[in-house]
Amino acid sequence: MSALLIKNALLLATADEQLGDIAGADILVEGGEIKAVGKNISAPGARLFDASSCLVLPAFVNTHHHLYQALTRALVPAQQAKLFDWLVYHYEIWRHLRAEDLYAAARAALAELLLSGCCCSADHHYLVPRHVEDDYFQAEAEAAESLGIRLVLTRGSMSLGRSRGGLPPDQVVQDEDEILADCERVVSRLHQPEPFALRRVALAPCSPFSVSPELMRRSAELARKLNVRLHTHLAETLDEEKFCLEKFGCRPVRYAEELGWLGPDVWFAHCVYLNHQEIKQLARTGTGVAHCPVSNLRLGSGIAPVPAMLRAGVPVGLAVDGSASNDASSMMREASLALLVHRVGTAVDAMDARLVLRMLAVGGARVLGMEKLGRVAPGMAADLTLFDMEDLAFAGAWQDPLAALFFCWSGQRPRMVLVDGRVVVEDGHLVGQDEREIFEKARVASRRLLSAAGATI
Repeated sequence: MSALLIKNALLLATADEQLGDIAGADILVEGGEIKAVGKNISAPGARLFDASSCLVLPAFVNTHHHLYQALTRALVPAQQAKLFDWLVYHYEIWRHLRAEDLYAAARAALAELLLSGCCCSADHHYLVPRHVEDDYFQAEAEAAESLGIRLVLTRGSMSLGRSRGGLPPDQVVQDEDEILADCERVVSRLHQPEPFALRRVALAPCSPFSVSPELMRRSAELARKLNVRLHTHLAETLDEEKFCLEKFGCRPVRYAEELGWLGPDVWFAHCVYLNHQEIKQLARTGTGVAHCPVSNLRLGSGIAPVPAMLRAGVPVGLAVDGSASNDASSMMREASLALLVHRVGTAVDAMDARLVLRMLAVGGARVLGMEKLGRVAPGMAADLTLFDMEDLAFAGAWQDPLAALFFCWSGQRPRMVLVDGRVVVEDGHLVGQDEREIFEKARVASRRLLSAAGATI
């Protein structure tokens, strides 16, 4: 892999506490790694890129997604629904999912993420219909590999169907021994433990209302035996809180604690309904949170107390959540809204641009255990995103380019994105990919899925 020297950046926001922001910075990339950061760097033979009009950032880390949901966006019957009703409607469509559908959906959603400056995405895939032999997780891995994006693939699960008091239909839940055996298979086959890995695997029972306490406990034990991380939804809605109080006699965080689900190897999606003591508990145990502001608003779930979490020291990353509860896979959209929503949820000075970058980059990397991501510094992975600030949307916003990006962004794609030192987005387009073909294949898969469910197309 040839070296790349990014020269004279308008501003480099390193997200590194020691390096800070550097105007006029150079960054030398070689072999998937950042070799040097500073000024007047020389690298004979390297490809040169003039970044004098660009804001350079660590590429973003998406800490929670459901890639398959890209096929069921903005469906009319669910546009005004809260989470539980929304899920009940969609399950009847999703139970027809096949691996080829997931591959098409993943390609579309991951392409969107790349085009919003993202280098790495976690995906929580818990939908494995009964009596289907498809390998959904291999399909996801191949989709990510085809695009060159990093993937933290979670082997999700549901075991508590409606006949046992759960939310999902029985057709999409599995036997718990079967789930755990397949978790071992997926980790053995797809997990890459190396520091610069392009793919990791975690274990991820879906939620308190779709798995049993026993599966939660056994999944935690297995993950720690296999040395992989743990993920689930938690404290997303008041309905979930009521469910946990009625069924388990405690709030969601206490329920997670009793099952061995707190610690630096665990991250939860959402955490909208936490009290002060629960925030302190997450901070004390190093338990991470994937903050999904767009999804939480889309479903009317609420505004997570993220400023309080950050003050307490909770590891927090940003996330787009599923493409049917967002309904996009844009980290920039998430960042822009995160900058604004907490000014209503907490106070007008509760969130600033550098806190947003912290969640987008180093916070997300910490949540996922990707220690080589999230900062622009020597020895870190060469995952970078560059936004050209000479755009009409940024006219008059010259004082603080980083704040301008989040305050003024109105759909601009990054000029360049690097993942593992490879240029995967250039001049606002995917490199070596046919974006129209990705769209068309997702559209075909979506129509097949809706038709199989008898839904109106």
